[in-house]
Amino acid sequence: MGAPPALSLAGQMERDRTSTKWHCARGWLGLGAALLAAACAPAAADGVPAKHPTIVSLNPCLDAILVELAGPEQVRALSHYSRDPGSSSIPQEVAARYGVTSGTAEEVIALQPDLVLASVYLPQPTKSALTRAGLTVATFGSPTSIAESAAQVREVARLTGHAAAGEALATRIGQRPQNTLRPVSALLWQPGEIVAGEATLIAELLGQEGFSSHAAANGLGQADRVSLEWVIKHRPAVLLVAGDSQGQRHPLLKGAWKRMLIAEFDPALLYCGGPTIPKARDRLREIRQEVERMP
Repeated sequence: MGAPPALSLAGQMERDRTSTKWHCARGWLGLGAALLAAACAPAAADGVPAKHPTIVSLNPCLDAILVELAGPEQVRALSHYSRDPGSSSIPQEVAARYGVTSGTAEEVIALQPDLVLASVYLPQPTKSALTRAGLTVATFGSPTSIAESAAQVREVARLTGHAAAGEALATRIGQRPQNTLRPVSALLWQPGEIVAGEATLIAELLGQEGFSSHAAANGLGQADRVSLEWVIKHRPAVLLVAGDSQGQRHPLLKGAWKRMLIAEFDPALLYCGGPTIPKARDRLREIRQEVERMP
């Protein structure tokens, strides 16, 4: 006999609800009586997944996509990272509209979401506890290209019932500029005084917006550290400062430099792809226009 057909997400959600009801009827305790009460809460009246399932997100980059698609009435909690400006690309006034979770299995189960969005690195014990409680868990990796990021947005939008809004966002993300600008060398000096590698989203964006990698041209790769002395000795045409370490805030960088434009680049534009990509693209275009105005 052949293998049974794979269930769609809707099928998985209905199967999980059915399984949970059976366990509740048998007095299954799962993670304890308190969690039993959450697991045995009524499902949708018609017994099928809602068009817009309730959601908990456990990942800051999935948080960022989610707040572009769904409101607080659908999202029961974002990850606790969403409230940390040093970890999140979401404007804090937006994040404040949503609840948050620390991400423990007990806490998530008590929120009774239809769907949990998480990283592929979600600890297996946590994932197992969530699925045993009848929750559907969808996991995602970290996109390393613009195309992968747009595809991730479409998938999150499909799962959450916002396909049209997701398609509009994915289209914005994937808009490639039509320019004939000559590439100028740029060094993206990230938090911790490190540089970006070539197989990254930001490297792809830099290339699309008329910049060439000064790091790669000098034999540097992902997360290699460069000092202020190195920057001055191997001066790029454009220095994008995205950190606040001692070297990156040195008075030497406050003055005007011949043949080097120094520009601030918000580190929040580096944390995630998704809706951050159009914002990063806009900032790079502003900087590229400054380059064109240089004598």
